[in-house]
Amino acid sequence: MSEADDRVFLQRFSLVLVLLAVFTAAIIIIAVTLHGTVEREEPMAREEARAQRLMPVAGVFAGETGRAAAQAAREAAASQEVAVAFDGSLDGQLIYDRACGTCHESGAGGAPLMVAGEWVGRVEKGMEELVANAINGIGAMPPRGGRRDLSDEQIEVSVAFMLDMLD
Repeated sequence: MSEADDRVFLQRFSLVLVLLAVFTAAIIIIAVTLHGTVEREEPMAREEARAQRLMPVAGVFAGETGRAAAQAAREAAASQEVAVAFDGSLDGQLIYDRACGTCHESGAGGAPLMVAGEWVGRVEKGMEELVANAINGIGAMPPRGGRRDLSDEQIEVSVAFMLDMLD
């Protein structure tokens, strides 16, 4: 090979390198342009994680906006309080019919039927024990008969109504 052949080779090699660099630059420009046109929606998990990170530590708020945020947090907590069932009615029959009767009339989950023979051994434990079992749940019966919105007083009057039905 001669020096002229080497020079031609180097010129062509240089030209190929320049063309590859231009091609690479063109691909990068096209990719950046296309990337800018696509709207990306941020995943909900990432948004929730960001909101958690930005929450005040231990619920401490400061400044004017902090007071507004603290007030909004108090209002949100107040709105999440459980409402009392049946508008707070203390009518034992109403509560029994709408909450207790479903299981105690069919024996679902082993619930004692409203027959005196089914309650032998239970009635002897006393009213307080029966009310405590109704509030906390016993056996397959969930706490408050599955109605979280029943108050202790409502449970007590419904248990009293049920015991009166047995007589």
